[in-house]
Amino acid sequence: MSDQTESGVFRVTINAPIDKVWAELTRTDMLLPFFFNTKCVTRPEGMGEGAPIRMRSKDDKYTGVVGEVLTWDPPNCYAHSFKFTNFDDPEARVVHELKALDANTTEYTLTNENVAVGTKTAKQMQAGGKFITENLKALVETGKPTAMGRFALFMMGLFAPLTPAKCKTEHWPL
Repeated sequence: MSDQTESGVFRVTINAPIDKVWAELTRTDMLLPFFFNTKCVTRPEGMGEGAPIRMRSKDDKYTGVVGEVLTWDPPNCYAHSFKFTNFDDPEARVVHELKALDANTTEYTLTNENVAVGTKTAKQMQAGGKFITENLKALVETGKPTAMGRFALFMMGLFAPLTPAKCKTEHWPL
């Protein structure tokens, strides 16, 4: 593997106030369809710089992503380290930036940084960026993911029993 890294930038305009988009993006109390139907789990006192985050399955049996909050600036920026639990690739960084364009319109930018070139992580993050931005927009604006997003989530649910044992939550505590 190379020491080279790459970035990916995904941007969308969401017809909603910045606080509504921020609240949806940083939820820890339910499944997040735009994050592949996982829920973000963190320490009891909530998110903030230094807080661990885990993206867990609906039944809490599996943890797909682990990281730590690196930047916490509500409602403008949330950045965290990022590692898929099923890959042995180096850690990357994800930045979520929100910018109010007016009282009812928000620009959301998702940036993947320091992703090792040619890795499985790079391939998955490139594909995931578009899914996340499109489905966050749809969820905030309509209350549900896109039709393609719902289909993808259905298919992922079918393959959930094939999740590798190394992704079991017992291996990825907070």
